[in-house]
Amino acid sequence: MSKIIYRLFVFFYNAALHLASFWNSKARLWVQGRKQLLEKIKLSFEGNSSPVIWMHAASLGEFEQGRPVITQLKSIYPDYKIVITFFSPSGYENKKNYTGADYIFYLPADSEINARKFISIIKPSLVIWVKYEFWFHYLSELKKRDIPVVLISALFRPGQPFFKFYGSLWRNMLLCFKAIFVQNQQSAELLKIIGIEKNVTVSGDTRFDSVINTAENFEALPGLIKLFCGSQKVVVAGSTWAEDEEELLHFVKNNKAIKFIIAPHETAKSNIEEVQTRFTGCLLYSQLTESNVQTGNVLVIDNIGMLSRLYKYAHITYVGGGFGDDGLHNILEAAVYGMPVIFGPNYEKFPEATDLIAYGGAISVENTLELEKVLNNLITSDELREGYAAKAKLFIYNNKGATEKIISFITR
Repeated sequence: MSKIIYRLFVFFYNAALHLASFWNSKARLWVQGRKQLLEKIKLSFEGNSSPVIWMHAASLGEFEQGRPVITQLKSIYPDYKIVITFFSPSGYENKKNYTGADYIFYLPADSEINARKFISIIKPSLVIWVKYEFWFHYLSELKKRDIPVVLISALFRPGQPFFKFYGSLWRNMLLCFKAIFVQNQQSAELLKIIGIEKNVTVSGDTRFDSVINTAENFEALPGLIKLFCGSQKVVVAGSTWAEDEEELLHFVKNNKAIKFIIAPHETAKSNIEEVQTRFTGCLLYSQLTESNVQTGNVLVIDNIGMLSRLYKYAHITYVGGGFGDDGLHNILEAAVYGMPVIFGPNYEKFPEATDLIAYGGAISVENTLELEKVLNNLITSDELREGYAAKAKLFIYNNKGATEKIISFITR
């Protein structure tokens, strides 16, 4: 891909988002969040004389991968200011008030001018990019200024542009990184094929460290959640899409003695209304009171930020995304509490899902009938459920340590 084609791609991508903003709430947030963005960033940085560490994450999932690294760096270098940027609204809107960073912004759209201005304003001493999302102008400008950039929790697959005949520009972007920390050996082998080897380390996935930290420093949710669960078996379905909810629907309707907590991935009012229509008579978390908390067996979480702690209250967990094209969501958040994890059939791009199944801590189901059979078996057999649960937790703890490898490199 030439620079001209890349610039055209970015231009038309941005134009498409501006057009979509008239009817799509996410696109609207993306556009509105970038209005006069550089001016706002410049104003925020007036008077700052402290050195800066900048972390960029595409969205919420990537933020969680970067969080343990940033947390440790802030502890080691308390005089440094931490800047976090997001590409997507789901990341920024969820974490714009995160107290572990000094500045949180959207990333200005990738262009030579924006990259030059942004980097000139924040003047980073170290840059950390998480997993994927490679912006040519930003990486080129950082390399030009000899600012060290580290890529963490990276995951590479044969189908990506880096490994195609047209991927020269993408391969050049990889040369901008001082160090690349990959999740698995397959990623390292792919990079070796294209001549990138010396600065590559197989560190594992920092999300393991992130979820362990959340679980070991657990903050209980408001008492109404525990009151809703009572003494009954609880299934928590997290980050669900319509496809997931349709698969769950029949089982939910026919098992009134089981409590279900459903946390949709999209919490916009229109989507919550669709979920309410699907699960007739469900309770909304925003409307939960002591007087109605025990009047139903389905609770829908209509806010953001609770899911990583909600799984703690489950006997069985279901993680969404595996029945659609949007990608499987974070199964590690559920597994860390020692819970059986169930998800749909589309998980081939997520090595942690394949590994957790092989470990005996997760089950993938192809359809509604399989899902109902698995749920019934896990609910009726404590021995079976506890076996999956123990293996899920062991899997998490046996894969920790990526953060320490990255920190060791940065601080050496």
